Amino acid sequence: MKNPTLSDVAKSAGVSYATADRVINKRGNVAEKSTRKVRDAMVALGYVRNVAAANLSRKRIYRLAFLLPNGPNAFYDRIRSHLHGLSDHLAKDQISATAIGVDAFAVGGLKSCLSAIADQGFDGVAVVGLQSTELEAPIERLVEQGVHIISLVSDLPKHLRSAYIGIDNVAAGRTAARLVGVSHGGQSGRIHILAGSTEAHDHADRLAGFYEVIHRDFPNLAVNVPVMTCDDPNVVKAEVEQAVDKSSGITALYNIGAGNVGLIDAMAQLDQTHRPFCVAHELMPDTCHALQHGHIDLVIDQGPDVEVNRALSVLKALIDGRSPPPAPDLVPTIYVRDNLPADPTLAMMKDTSHD
Repeated sequence: MKNPTLSDVAKSAGVSYATADRVINKRGNVAEKSTRKVRDAMVALGYVRNVAAANLSRKRIYRLAFLLPNGPNAFYDRIRSHLHGLSDHLAKDQISATAIGVDAFAVGGLKSCLSAIADQGFDGVAVVGLQSTELEAPIERLVEQGVHIISLVSDLPKHLRSAYIGIDNVAAGRTAARLVGVSHGGQSGRIHILAGSTEAHDHADRLAGFYEVIHRDFPNLAVNVPVMTCDDPNVVKAEVEQAVDKSSGITALYNIGAGNVGLIDAMAQLDQTHRPFCVAHELMPDTCHALQHGHIDLVIDQGPDVEVNRALSVLKALIDGRSPPPAPDLVPTIYVRDNLPADPTLAMMKDTSHD
């Protein structure tokens, strides 16, 4: 038997083709009684809306926005670069994805940006989230306009978004703690932690996971109060230089966020045979180079390109009124100098990029 058509649905429901079309494509202005008849006919006939055909006939463009932190951060530069590289491919699928800069770690800046993009016709928005009730009003306004909101890399409060695309940052923090703990071989030590801001959900979660494992399994290790750097490489460098003074007793460094250019500059100046064990996040040209030359020991990478691809897929599904496609959890990769990939995306990025 052939698949039922929209005409079949309209005939079965006893309504016009135009009315059935309005119901199926959610265009509104249809009486509840007629809407119910059309939906009952869809179920009875087993009608499945062909979203691609409908969008093609309407020449619909999916307008997506990615709100990404500004500043010298190679991780978000890589996301921007990936989106730009996808633009021709996305255009063939009638998708437009725009990267919009937001002040890093600034709730007020993110709130203003969310308010500013209202009424601009976006269908879906991916947000690098912060934890604040101040974001509720502008996000709720967007949702009321039919805009679908997901969080990317760093989560929003769960009730404000439809999906989170990113790694389990608590697990990432636990992983860093386990590696730091094992590196001490049962000896005592002191760990110095740098973070961008605990207002960023990913940084707060990594810190919580790190504390959990160190306090539970490595009581021989002391942890300094985390220093907030706003991911500024200059602040990171100055803090590391001060922290690893010969009299400080620092045996390990963990940079939860970015600003790794400053971290690496400071670490490169140390005696490499006696420097602190060092863990950072995100495999970029600078961290790759630092691993190769022994300035840092481990990098935990979350694969931003994969996250962007998944965000695009999830947003499109939400806009089409479908469930997001099933996908495995995003699991970060641990890199040391011995398993660095031959990654062309790293080679293509400028050596002057900042993380």
